[in-house]
Amino acid sequence: MIAQIRPSQLAAWLESVKEFGSPVVLDVREPCELQMASIKAEGFELITIPMGVIPARLHELNPSQPLACLCHHGARSMQVAYFLKARGFNHLANIAGGINAWSAEVDPTVPRY
Repeated sequence: MIAQIRPSQLAAWLESVKEFGSPVVLDVREPCELQMASIKAEGFELITIPMGVIPARLHELNPSQPLACLCHHGARSMQVAYFLKARGFNHLANIAGGINAWSAEVDPTVPRY
């Protein structure tokens, strides 16, 4: 099962998985979306790989590292989380609501689009 966490719950999730390694937030949005709105890496490493190139760049991710997936609203990131789960990633979460919810719950300076 893949954990569904709201952006406001990310800090608690990061704390709960830190025993498994340094946590990563994987932003799977397109480069043009990253230019419009992005988050600050606080308490985690931020990696940006667009959803469409995850298979080709899978070697850049560590399957034993805790990883939370992020997109615009949470649908693409959930698909990526399932893809990673099928490839042996164990400590996964989907950030439900995506960066849109991040702006509403965590950092209102992040633009909504």
